[in-house]
Amino acid sequence: MAMGGVQAVEPGQQAPAIDLPGPAASVSLDQLKGKLVYVDFWASWCGPCRQSFPWMNDMQAKYGPQGLQVVGVNLDDKTEDATRFLAQVPARFAMAFDPKGDTARRYQLKGMPSSVLIAPDGKVIQVHVGFRADQREALEQAIVAALPAAR
Repeated sequence: MAMGGVQAVEPGQQAPAIDLPGPAASVSLDQLKGKLVYVDFWASWCGPCRQSFPWMNDMQAKYGPQGLQVVGVNLDDKTEDATRFLAQVPARFAMAFDPKGDTARRYQLKGMPSSVLIAPDGKVIQVHVGFRADQREALEQAIVAALPAAR
């Protein structure tokens, strides 16, 4: 049991709210109902994040037309650090900033990066910690299986 009675987010549960400012527009989970949402919590100091961004760009390009929305949630204290990272490693998906870490706390993250796959009805499908090249295929299969267009 986690402190304060808050438990880790688990499959089948309603995903905690996300309502955050972004560089282009604010990002709200409520506005994404009906889409399959892949939320990736990341930070500029996170090494594996450099590998996950190109993959997430690919997923957004490949499955966006079928109802996928990738959302990056940056957890840097200073937004400038995130902006510097994004200048080197471009993101072609929705981006939000959570400098206080409120959303990360609601999701009870266990490591960085962490991703949460959220069904079109707002329920958590899977939570994944870390990112390695050999996990890409399994992560993509989870996305394909849950696409709204595939149902």
